[in-house]
Amino acid sequence: MPRYYIEIPHESEKIACARAVHELLKTGSHFLTNADFSCNDGDHKARIIVEVESKEAARAIIPPEYRHNAKIVQLNKFTVEEMEDFLNQHT
Repeated sequence: MPRYYIEIPHESEKIACARAVHELLKTGSHFLTNADFSCNDGDHKARIIVEVESKEAARAIIPPEYRHNAKIVQLNKFTVEEMEDFLNQHT
């Protein structure tokens, strides 16, 4: 199943930050309740990696008010053999 990295930014003011974190946590979504937050380091974002069927399914996990600013990127891994084949074909 595809894996996606989701980054959800929110406002940095303390009350706005607390509201955003509360909203994400109270969704009850297993994914969002296990998100990592970087607010204590001054970077006001929630970050998660999920395994879902599609980018649209990943976006559906996010509460509607945060979807428009969320970054969703499909993740993949490469093997050494795949890269050697690729390089051999292009050299």
